[in-house]
Amino acid sequence: MAAQLALTRANLAKDLIGPTLAAANSNTFPAALVRHGSLRNGAMLALRFVQARLLSVWGLLLAAALCPPKVFTDFAIFGALANFVAIMVLLRFEAVFFQSNDRMRLGRAFRLAVTAGTMFLAVATILVLFAAAQSWVLRGFGALFLISLASRAAIRLLLAEATAEGDFGTIGNSNVVQALVQPGMMILLIWPLGPVSLALFAADAFGHTVTACYLVWRRRRSLLRMLHPARWSLTELLAAGWQWRSAPTYLLPSTLLSFGFSVAPLVVLPMSSDPVLAAHVVLAMRLLDMPAQMFGAVTTPLVMSDLRGHRDRDRQRRARLLTWAMMAAAIALFVAIALVAIGADLLILNGTKWGGVGEVMAVMTLFYGCSALVGPLQEMGTFSSRPRSQMSANALALAVIAIVIWSFGSLSPALLAAIGLVSLLRLLLHLRLTWTAIGKAPLAAAA
Repeated sequence: MAAQLALTRANLAKDLIGPTLAAANSNTFPAALVRHGSLRNGAMLALRFVQARLLSVWGLLLAAALCPPKVFTDFAIFGALANFVAIMVLLRFEAVFFQSNDRMRLGRAFRLAVTAGTMFLAVATILVLFAAAQSWVLRGFGALFLISLASRAAIRLLLAEATAEGDFGTIGNSNVVQALVQPGMMILLIWPLGPVSLALFAADAFGHTVTACYLVWRRRRSLLRMLHPARWSLTELLAAGWQWRSAPTYLLPSTLLSFGFSVAPLVVLPMSSDPVLAAHVVLAMRLLDMPAQMFGAVTTPLVMSDLRGHRDRDRQRRARLLTWAMMAAAIALFVAIALVAIGADLLILNGTKWGGVGEVMAVMTLFYGCSALVGPLQEMGTFSSRPRSQMSANALALAVIAIVIWSFGSLSPALLAAIGLVSLLRLLLHLRLTWTAIGKAPLAAAA
């Protein structure tokens, strides 16, 4: 908090002396202002996410201590399924937000995404009601899934809009809100209901819903302008859907394939004959997912907002520079995590039921480190003129990892290491695409 306050004061001071500096050196000041502004935005956003993760990690660790391993595993599967389906809700039309600085274009894309999301959620509701009527799922679990799905889709849409508009304060604060609400609700529900799946599912749905409501409130002025009844037109929606048809055709399958790859460790859990090892993998996934999400949540808005203001060769040069910076940050972050995990395993967890989880985390840092870096590279691919290549890279990586999992046949540290190596190869494919295909006009924009 003190660091954030210091940065805020420094920003205010720089804003006050800005006109004087500009008058003294009008040629170099604009570029310096953009550069230092990006650094300040990045630092402020990173601080907010660090605050959010420090606030949320205690709830995760306490839930891990209170809940049996099976409940924790069920919660991981529930979250993964909700995240996977939430990607499809908007049909990836939110990716169009970053391809132009035109606010009218942003409004058209936003209304198109809202329309697609509403239709998708209506169909999902019918399917869940049918499944509940057939007793395939419990009604309570189905209702919580729908709430969690709708709130996740709303968060995805509103964060994309805030990123396109450069509202990094709202992006950072939304994660702090979720970090305060969701773990606290988890503990409050475990107390009366006991350490059962329902408590964790309900806390997840409640936390995401509160976060979505906060985003709506913070972005209400912009949303009211874009969603004003006078701005809706069936002709416009049909024309926009046809113009940006590459979003559901290429960008959506690519993102789904990427997500399928990211949950590979979760897929191998049923292959384990050792419930303790499976629980260690689940906890390691939850702990490593936090820095991976933090890395993507900090870098992606800044990178996409930055690239949105560049064109052609200048955009390609900028993409390469940003890629180098992200690679250095990811390597430093996940190497440090691996070392801390091994140390904690030896000094703190040895002899407990979670003893050995540090070694599992160290092995899985390669997978999560590469996946964390692929996240922003995947979003940068929305500027590419070759979205088919990105989709093919994700499909190839998913096919290779499926073969690797089938070859090993059971969960083991060796399988986790092999999955990490495949993740590294996938990263190299994305780096190649980012290095060569960002400077040209995006296919979605050219359509």
